[in-house]
Amino acid sequence: MSAPQILIVDDEPNIVMSLEFLMRKSGYQVGIARNGTEALEAIDHTAFDVILLDIMMPDVDGYHVCQHVKSRPDRQRTKVIFLSAKSKEADIQRGYDVGADLYIPKPFSTRQLMEKVKELVAAPASST
Repeated sequence: MSAPQILIVDDEPNIVMSLEFLMRKSGYQVGIARNGTEALEAIDHTAFDVILLDIMMPDVDGYHVCQHVKSRPDRQRTKVIFLSAKSKEADIQRGYDVGADLYIPKPFSTRQLMEKVKELVAAPASST
């Protein structure tokens, strides 16, 4: 079995760098998208296991990216974790409404995030 594929989508270089380092250290293959447009292209080329997704980005927002993933029959196994500074109840609810598997407000604990990623990678695909 090949290493799980993780896509990190964030326009903050520091977050991307630290998450990439952590994910690679845990043995995951990592893709990087610095905005929503890059994320959509990456998703169309690769079936990622987990996408770590920021919401507020300059071009296409995370909600749109999540909807795109969830609307593709060939990406039904992909799990989406929103990592966002938007922590209002309505923002979080919208995240789940568009199909997020998890919503973690920034700032977040990287240790907690790694545990959640491991859980989602290990979780069997739901047969809906």
